[in-house]
Amino acid sequence: MPRSVQTCGLKADSRNGVERLAQRPSVRYSGRVIQSILPVQARELIDRGELDVVDVRDSREWSSGHVPGARLVPLDRLRVEPTASLPRDGVIFVCAAGMRSQTAARVAEANGLRNVYNLVGGTRGWQNAGLPLERS
Repeated sequence: MPRSVQTCGLKADSRNGVERLAQRPSVRYSGRVIQSILPVQARELIDRGELDVVDVRDSREWSSGHVPGARLVPLDRLRVEPTASLPRDGVIFVCAAGMRSQTAARVAEANGLRNVYNLVGGTRGWQNAGLPLERS
């Protein structure tokens, strides 16, 4: 009986002891990569005023401390109103650890922004780098 196995985009097909490999596309590359930025690098860009800082956590998380100069746009709102929430290109997205901000960066790119960053480690990484958080 013929046996087929899919691995890493290649299809191995075994019939009568003969192996054939046929190229099968399984991953698409859009040509865009979300840029990850370390807290110290982000601080330099923020201090120069070159980027908008958008915190995508919820308001409870925000009030416990956020990156100085950031504005709160919860991820759920960003998904519903991306154009209204992102008035200009050049954005660093921040969350607690870097996962929701990665999603936010994808939303921004899908809506035409090209200069998009994800803060590595989020606010935890920011604090671990010895950088201060604002509280409101």
